[in-house]
Order: sequence, then C-alpha cells, then structure tokens
Amino acid sequence: MKKLLLFITILLASLNSWSNVTINETGGWLESAFVKWAPVSGADSYNVYYTGVGQIDKKIETQLIRSYGSYFRADVLGLVPGNYTITVKPVTANVEGTGTTTGTIIVSTHDRTGFAFEGGRVPGGYKADGSPKTGAVILYITQNTKNTISMNITGASVNPCVGLQNILYAIKKGKDTRPFIIRLIGNITDMTVMEGGDVTIENANNVNSYLTLEGVGDDAVGNGWGVRLKSASNIEVRNLGLMNCNSTAGDNIGMQQNNDHIWIHNNDIFYGNAGSDADQIKGDGALDNKTSTYCTFSYNHFWDSGKASLLGLSEGTTVGLYVTYHHNWFDHSDSRHPRVRYYSAHIYNNYFDGISKYGSGSTNGSSLFVEGNYFRNSKYPMLTSMQGTDIWDEANQKNNAGTMGTFSGEAGGTIKAFNNTFDADIATNNMRFVAYGDPNPLYNIAGKISSTIDFDAFVPTNRGDQVPATVKSFLGANTHNNFDTDPNLYVKNLVIDEPAVAKTKVMQYSGRVSGGDLKWIFNNTVDDKSYAVILGLKNALTNYSSNMVAIQGETVVAVSSQTLASGTDNNQTVASNTAIESMIFNWGGDATDATVSGLPSSGISFIKDIPTKTITISGTPTANVSFSIITSGTAGTPASASGSILIAGTIPSDEIHNFTTSGKVSNFYTIAGNMNSTAGMVTYDGLTLTARLKIESSTSITYTTTAVSTLTLVFDATFTGKVKLNGVSYAANAGIVTIPSVPSGLNTILKTDTANLFYIKTIFNNTLGLAQNAELLKLTLYPNPVTNTLFLNSLNQKIEKVEIYSITGALVKSIEKDVDAIDVSNLNIGSYLVKVSTDQGTSTKRIIKK
Repeated sequence: MKKLLLFITILLASLNSWSNVTINETGGWLESAFVKWAPVSGADSYNVYYTGVGQIDKKIETQLIRSYGSYFRADVLGLVPGNYTITVKPVTANVEGTGTTTGTIIVSTHDRTGFAFEGGRVPGGYKADGSPKTGAVILYITQNTKNTISMNITGASVNPCVGLQNILYAIKKGKDTRPFIIRLIGNITDMTVMEGGDVTIENANNVNSYLTLEGVGDDAVGNGWGVRLKSASNIEVRNLGLMNCNSTAGDNIGMQQNNDHIWIHNNDIFYGNAGSDADQIKGDGALDNKTSTYCTFSYNHFWDSGKASLLGLSEGTTVGLYVTYHHNWFDHSDSRHPRVRYYSAHIYNNYFDGISKYGSGSTNGSSLFVEGNYFRNSKYPMLTSMQGTDIWDEANQKNNAGTMGTFSGEAGGTIKAFNNTFDADIATNNMRFVAYGDPNPLYNIAGKISSTIDFDAFVPTNRGDQVPATVKSFLGANTHNNFDTDPNLYVKNLVIDEPAVAKTKVMQYSGRVSGGDLKWIFNNTVDDKSYAVILGLKNALTNYSSNMVAIQGETVVAVSSQTLASGTDNNQTVASNTAIESMIFNWGGDATDATVSGLPSSGISFIKDIPTKTITISGTPTANVSFSIITSGTAGTPASASGSILIAGTIPSDEIHNFTTSGKVSNFYTIAGNMNSTAGMVTYDGLTLTARLKIESSTSITYTTTAVSTLTLVFDATFTGKVKLNGVSYAANAGIVTIPSVPSGLNTILKTDTANLFYIKTIFNNTLGLAQNAELLKLTLYPNPVTNTLFLNSLNQKIEKVEIYSITGALVKSIEKDVDAIDVSNLNIGSYLVKVSTDQGTSTKRIIKK
C-alpha cells in the first residue's frame, strides 16, 4: 500500500510539472487577442481555450497555435469586442494538463466607417460585431499548404479545387455564396498557380458573396506577390504585410476593375520590386483603385511608398464613384495620398508623416473632402492640378504653369479642406498651402498670387458649408459636387476625431497586429525630404523571413507531384560481416510506383510492397554499394532518393554543393528555402560564385553522413555573423565557416544570423572513427513500421534522451530517461524521425507509424 501511495504521489507530481504553463505576454487587439507562452518540457502539443462575450472555454483551431522556438503563440480571431481570458493547456500522450489562464484581455472593435458600408453592407466574412458570418467557411493557408489546400466549390468546373488560386478561380463564378474567411499564416511566397504573379479575387459581383483575406498574428506576409481584385463585391483584405511584389500589375493591392463594397484595412504595405519606369524604384502602386466604387481604405501603414494610392484612371465620369480614406499612416511615403481622377473622395483622420512630394491631389473634375488630417512636415499637403502650389516655382517665387506641374497637365478638380493640422516640425520641406480667398496663404509669401484663382483648396467656415459654384478649377472650370453634404451619404453626419487624436490612434492601430513583426525607425532629418529608396529598409525586406518554426498540427499534402520519403539512414557504414539496419522508403502523392537501381548487389537486396507503397532495403554487404530510387506516375514530377552502404575502413566521397551551378537540387543535401533574387559574387576554390541561398528562419539544410567529416560553408565575403549546425552556432571569418570533426549521423544547418550561402563542402576525414561509434551502430528500433509500441535495443549503451520529430521538423514527443519501449499509439499515421541520444553518441533513425 505504501508503495502504491508513493507511486501515485510521484505520478501526480510528474503531471503537475508539465501542467503548468508560463505565460510570457498577452494582448487584446481589434476583434482578436493573442497569448505567448514558454514551451513546456514533455508536452506533445497544446490546447487553447477562450472565455468571454457569449463563449465559455471555446477551443480555437489548432492552426492558430504556432511555435517560434523559444516560445509559442496563439491568436484568437473573430471576437466580439469585450473582456476575455485565454487558457493554455499542455497535452502529453493525449492527456491534457490543467494549464494556465491569463488575466483579463480587452478586445476592441474595428472601425467600420466609410463608403464600403453603403446600404448597410458589411464586406467580408465577418458580421458587424466582429464574429464570423453564419455558415462561414474558414481556410488556413501556409507556405506548405498554399498549393495543396483542397475543397469543393459550388459551380466549379472540376471539384475538388486544389490550391488557393484555383479555389478563388472557382469562387469567381459567383455561384458559391457561403461566406469565406481565408487566413494566411507566416511568410508566404509565390504560389504555383497565380494570375500574373498576383492572388486574384473575383466573384462576378454577386451581391450575396462575401470573402475576407486576412493574416494571422503579427507576421503574416505576402512576399513577392500582390492582391488583385476584379469584378468583385463585398471583399475585405486585412492584417497582411505585403512586400517585394513583382507581379505584372505591380500593385501590392490593386482594385483593377469593376469592384464595389471593398474594405482594405490594417495592412503593412512595403516596397515592391522596382518597375521599369523611373518613378517605380519603390515598386508601382501600393494601393491603387480603378473603376471601382464604394470602397474604404483605412488603418493601413504605408512604409516609404513611392506612389501610395492612385484613385481613378480613365473612368470618364464623376457620377457614382465614392471612396473613403481614413486613419491611414502615410509614413514618409512620397506622393499620391491619394492622387484622384473623377472620384468623390472622403479623406479624413489620416496621418501624413514626413511627405517629400505631396499629400492629396485632385485632377479631372474630382471632388475631395479633406478633413481632420494631421500633416507633419509634409511638403505640399494638397494640390489641385495646374494651379496654386502645383505650379508654384519656389526658386523664382512665382506661379509658372509652363515649367511646373505634377499631374501631366490634366484639368483640375476641387478640394474642400476643413480642420486639418499643419505641423512644420523640423521644417525641411517648406510646407505650402493656399486656401481659396486667403490674402495671406499659409507658408506662402503674401502678394505673389491671386488666391481666388491659384488656390489649393476651399476652406469653409463650418464643416457643413457647401463649396460655392463660383469656386472652379483654373484648368477645366470644374466645380465641387458637395457630396459631403448629401443627406443620403454617411459623410454629412459623421463625427470624426480631432487631428491630434487621429494621429495618436493611427500610430497605435494602423498596420498589422501590434504594428507587425518588421520594425523600422525613420530618420526624419533625412527621410522627410528624400524620395530615394532607403537601402537599409530595402535590404530588410529583401532578406525578410518569419521567425515562426512550426504550425501545430499542420499536415502537408502533396498534389500534382510525386513524393518519396527518404530515410535519414539511407547512408550507412557497418563493420565487416554486419547487417545494415533496414532502410525504408515510401512513395506518395501522384506516384503510383517506384523503381530501385543498383540493387540487389553485394549482399544487399530490397522488397517492394505496393499496397503499403514501401521499399525496404536490407542485407549484409560484402562490398560498398550505392543505389537510387525514382518514382513514376501518370501525373506530377518524379521524386528520387539515393544512398550508399559502406563497410568500415573505407572512406565516403566528399560532397560539394554549388548553388551557382545546381540551385537547390542535390542528391546529398536536402535544401529548403528561398534563393536570393539578387546575385552576389565571391571566389572560392578557384570558382566564381554568384547564386545565393537566403539563410533565414524558413531555411533548413539537412544531410546524413556515415563518417566524421569537416563542413565548410561559403557566404558573402563581408559576412561575420553566425550559422547554426545541430543547435550550435559557429562564427564566420571573412565569410567562411569551417566546422571540423562533425560526427556521423543526421546534420541540420539553420539560421543564427541572416546571411547568403553560395557553397557547401563536406570532406570526410582520413580515419573513419568507427571504433568510437561501434556500439552506436548497433542501436536498433523495432518493429518498423510500428503500430502501438516502439522498442529500442541499445545493447550496452545508456539511453539519455529520445526525441520523435514529424517529417516537417516539429517535436512531437520527448523522453529524458533510460527507456526500452515508447508508446506511439497516439501519433498520426506517417513518417517520423527518432533521435536517440546515448552515452556513446547520437543516432537519428526514421520510422513509419501505421
């Protein structure tokens, strides 16, 4: 009885040790909340629950839980504003711990104001209270699933539709009227199927079709592509970081044609790739709008955009075109905030922060109501084409329509301006604004112009005053349509923030959650007046990577491709007259068969099991053997794997990878990551190397050695940072990292510091070092494939730790004790890597869970 009580006491103590979760940070945001916590030793996964408005212990989707190495983060989306708590519970062997609950988290509401909500519409997949609309379909898109996500869409020509863009192409028909919420997680690069390099959203302007495209957390990024809308209604795009866009349209976000009721908000909009024109060095349009009406663009953060927002192109009419811009942060961007043709635009409560060219511009009969904005050191806050400040010749202190002008000689529109704050601040931009009829225009030398002809905007005494019909543009004689006083539109009765309050609110809430993961501090003394590319910011974007390590529960499904899961033990060295440990390969995706070359040979043979899609290689080698496996099928690209079996005393061949000649293709190194689109140049071993792999958080290079080796990595010559091998960081010397005496087994190269890698070389030492690993070579795991219990036979070795990883690198089980059997019944079917640490060294082997 005493022993039983002792056992129960120890068991309870053990459970308590992994039930407690240390919460590092919590935060409430706009209709969302988040929590961060430290990893719990021994936890396989986590369950996260929230309690608040109308919900008690509501469990969130597992995709919202992500690992960042040193911490985990979960975001709870679609919350009705109010007070909430979040509980995080660790799970080990399917047993849920008690967990830890946060204090009260306050969730605020999104500002649903503007023309996008005309007629009571609420664009997107969420209700006006912030919760998902009834019957909403929620999809999760990651770097691993962007091309493989699959679902049936009503009206699709072929179902299921596979890949994000193919799903959107099916929605294009406008026949599926379920609300869609598409959530992007992490850093997502170009997809296999796109439209000119863009993610394109259409729904045939079906008034009953609603779609939200949104990012999860503070690090959701569209990297290298833009969002394009065509013939779409009721669309919402929010909480995304958009950078390095190189699509044919060139816009980070573009309303291309015939859209209505569009809400674009809380996005971070960065540089795109340089276009072909001189004024496209920062990309083409950041957020452009053509032939689209009833749109609201709000709480977006424009980071040094060259051309922030073009509104209107060739519409040819001023009727029925309404767009709202409010609470956007134009952060050192140059021009077009917006630049308007034809439209009626309500521009209020924005923060114009160090604008080097001009703020809002009116041409082609457009009517602008610019109110409650804060202009800090913004050169020309407002311009009307071919008059006033637009043609002000500062050098000669006179208006000069012959040599000056911003808008290519287009006829003017009219601007009504009310209660804007002009803050000259450090006064490097010579701010200038001319109000209609003002005898002493602000920031202008009196007497130089006639302010009833050469004016920038009409400034009324009261907000509700109309612009008189006598106030006309100098070129085109266009008048203001006074849309802002129309009782049928929201503008007339809207109560807005004071400019200083708006500035504070913009700086707090614009852009992604908590301001996003990429931070940049502008140098106002330089950047306020400069419209050149900021090289430091450009480099940060070019080399951007997310710090996210893994998404809990993510399943990677291959489609339209053939897969071959190769074991980490497909290169083995054994003593003479010793059997190898069985190697297991399984094929999948569109592969229907696999062929082995080089076997049987010298005592090594294989068995192919077609029903289980596996090839098992075994035997006792009488000589060194090399082999290869390639898949086949009616669709997709064949996958291949290779390996070698060496008898102790022989030395494997050196392995070299040159990214300039081979890209990411290698039979020895498994390379995951992105090539740098910009070439570099270094020389090494008499070679001129130019192509570079970006070493960033999403990059990993794995390889398996059968003997002690020396690893050499060649980076940019100026690189003096560090890179990580098997969890240990090594410093570069003049761009070279050399790591001697790398033990045999599975090796993994990861980022410590951001870098660019040209070349990898693995050289095997003259002595194999078999003696010190002889016992380790005898470590066996069985049965394999395994169903419930995995046994370990370690002979005279003491097992110190056993870790089981998913094939994507996520740790799913860890045991730190001497053990000879592991319960794996709770693991999902698939391939896993088992890393066994003993007093003789470390060995990594692959198993298949049936």
